[in-house]
Amino acid sequence: MENSGNNQDILVPPVEGVAGGGTAYGWNDGGLHNLNPLKGSIDPTEVPTAELVHVWCMPNTTNVGPQEMPRHLEPMNLLAARNERESVQIAIRPKVSWVGSGIAGVVQVQCSDLCSASGDRLVVGKSLTLRRVVPILGVPDALVPLDLPTSQISLLPGETAALWVSIDVPSTQPPGQYEGEVIITASKAERESSAQCLSKADKHKLYKELQSCLETVEPIDGKPVNEMVERVKSASSSLRRVLLSPLFSEFFSDNGTVDMMDEDAISNLSLRVKINLTVWDFVLPETPSLPAVFGISDTVIEDRFGVDHGSEEWHEALEQHFKWLLQFRISPYFCRWGDSMRVLTYTCPWPADHPKSDEYFSDPRLAAYAVPYNPAISGSNVSKDYLQKQVEILRTKDHWNKAYFYLWDEPLNLEQYETLRSLASEIHDYAPDARILTTYYCGPSDAPLAPTNFESFVKVPKFLRPHTQIYCTSEWVLGNREDLVKDIVSELQPENGEEWWTYVCMGPSDPHPNWHLGMRGTQHRAVMWRVWKEGGTGFLYWGANCYEKAAAPSAEIRFRRGLPPGDGVLFYPGEVFSSSRIPVASLRLERILSGLQDFEYLKLYSSRYGRDEANALLEKTGVYLGPERYTHEHLPVDVMRGEIFNKCRA
Repeated sequence: MENSGNNQDILVPPVEGVAGGGTAYGWNDGGLHNLNPLKGSIDPTEVPTAELVHVWCMPNTTNVGPQEMPRHLEPMNLLAARNERESVQIAIRPKVSWVGSGIAGVVQVQCSDLCSASGDRLVVGKSLTLRRVVPILGVPDALVPLDLPTSQISLLPGETAALWVSIDVPSTQPPGQYEGEVIITASKAERESSAQCLSKADKHKLYKELQSCLETVEPIDGKPVNEMVERVKSASSSLRRVLLSPLFSEFFSDNGTVDMMDEDAISNLSLRVKINLTVWDFVLPETPSLPAVFGISDTVIEDRFGVDHGSEEWHEALEQHFKWLLQFRISPYFCRWGDSMRVLTYTCPWPADHPKSDEYFSDPRLAAYAVPYNPAISGSNVSKDYLQKQVEILRTKDHWNKAYFYLWDEPLNLEQYETLRSLASEIHDYAPDARILTTYYCGPSDAPLAPTNFESFVKVPKFLRPHTQIYCTSEWVLGNREDLVKDIVSELQPENGEEWWTYVCMGPSDPHPNWHLGMRGTQHRAVMWRVWKEGGTGFLYWGANCYEKAAAPSAEIRFRRGLPPGDGVLFYPGEVFSSSRIPVASLRLERILSGLQDFEYLKLYSSRYGRDEANALLEKTGVYLGPERYTHEHLPVDVMRGEIFNKCRA
C-alpha cells in the first residue's frame, strides 16, 4: 500500500450518493473516434500506446467527467509567476481493452523535471505534483495524490480518467522557459505475484492498514449500534483498498499484476505529453493581498479523528490542518457554534503567551487571524480577566494588525444584535483598536432600520458603529445588482478603519459564482474575480471541512443535509482514499487558489495602470463583467493573464 494514495485500482471512494459515471462537464463538442480498432489479444509491449489510449490536455477550469470525449493532443503551454501554482489536466481514455475482468488496461505515468536552457530545474515531486481526479457524487472533485516520478493508473472501458498536474514555482526560481514531459505507457501484465518482492516498507504499510482495520472495530463492548455501523463501514473501506491494490491484482485480473516497462519500451512505444512553462519575474507576495479567512470545524476533527478536546493529539490535528491550508493563500480559523449562531473562532489553539502563538501569527503566509473571545479549550479554569490579558500580550506584537474578533454569525434580531454590541464593547474597553468582524445579510427583523429589507440591510453599519470594524456581507443580498455595492460602501467610514468584506455560503446559487459541487470551473474561480471588481478588502467562508459527523477518519463522507452539495466542504480526509493522513484537496479548493492568484495579477496591473484600467481589462477580455456575465471557457483567462504578463514584466 502506498501512503500517498497511489492505489489507483480504487474506483469509488466511500462517499454518500456516489454513482460513478455521470455526464461530462465543461467542453463536450464531440471527439475523436478510433477508426481502426485493434482485435484479438493485445500485447502492449509490441503496440504503441497511442493505439491503445486517447490522451489529451484540458485546462484547470474544466470538469472532466467519465464521459468526456477525446480531443487532439497538443503540448501544454503554461504561464506562471514566481510563488505561484499553475495546474492543468491530462485526460486518458482507453480505445481498447488489453487486461480484462472489467478493467480496460493499466498505464504507467512518468514525469520528468522541467528544465530551462540555463540548467535551472523544477523538480518532480517537489515543484511538480500529480493527482488523480476522483468523482464525488458523480462530479469530478477529489484530487488524490499519485507517487512520483512514476505511478500506475487503471482505466475502465468507455470511461475517461483525469490527472491533475500542478507546478509550484518557488519565489526564488529564475525566470525563463522550462520544458518537460509526462510519459504515458500502456503496461503489460504478468502472472507472477508481486508479493514475493515486497519491500520491508511495503510490508509495514500493509501491516499498518490491516492493524487500523482491527482497531476500528475493537473494542465493541458498550458501543452504540450506529457507531458500530460507522466503524464496520470504515473497516470495510480499508479492507477493500487492500484487496484492490496491485499486490492482489492477480486474483481479479485475467493476466495478473502489472509489470513496470523497461526504458527501451518507454522510448519506443510511449506517448509523450510536452509541458512548456514560462516563468516570469513577478513574485506573488508571500502575504496575500486579500485576507481570505476560512473556517475549520474543530468538533468535526474531534469526532472523525477520535481526538479528545484539548489533548496533545487534538493540538497536532489542528496544527496539521492549519499548516496544510496555508498553501492555498487561505488564512484559516477554527470554529465552534453555540446557541443562536454565536460562534467561537480562533486561529491558534494555544494561549497568547505560548511560543506556538507567535509561530502561528507571525507566519508571513497568514494575512489575518481570529482571536477567541473565550479560551479555545472549553472548560478551562481561567480568571475573569483572561481575555484582557491575552489581548494585552497580542497588542505588543508586530502581528496585532492581522487580528480580528468574529463573535456572531449572521445576527437576525434585536436581541442578537444587542448581545453582539455588548461583547464588542467589552473588548473595546481594553483594546480600542481591536477589529470586530460581523457577518450579516439583513438588519434586525423585529426592529426595522428602514422601510425596505435592503434599505435596512444597508443601514446596519450605522446601527452597529462603533461595535464593528469589518462589515462582512453576503453576496446573495446583491443578486445580479452589482450597482448596489455603492449603496453599501457609502455607509462605511474607511477613514476610521472600517472595511467591507464579503462571503458566500448556501447562496448565491447558479448561475452566480460560488463553490458548490457541479458548478462550472470558471464559476468557482469567478468568486475572487467578483471580489476584485466589487472592491471588497477581505473575504470569509464559513467552513472547509463541515461534512456530517463520523466516528472514523475513513468513514463515508456525507454532505450536510439541507445544504447544496459541496457547501462547507473544500477538502476530504486523506484516509478516505488511502492510508495517508494528509487531507485531499478538491478541484474547488484549487480553483479558489487560482482565483486568489488572479487577484494578485490584477493588483499588480492596477499598481501600474490604475484600478479602472484593471477592471477594464477584466471586462475587455471577457473574463468577468458581472455575477451573471463571466466566461464559461478558459481561453479568456489565459488572455487576461497574458496581457498582464506582457504589460508588467521587467
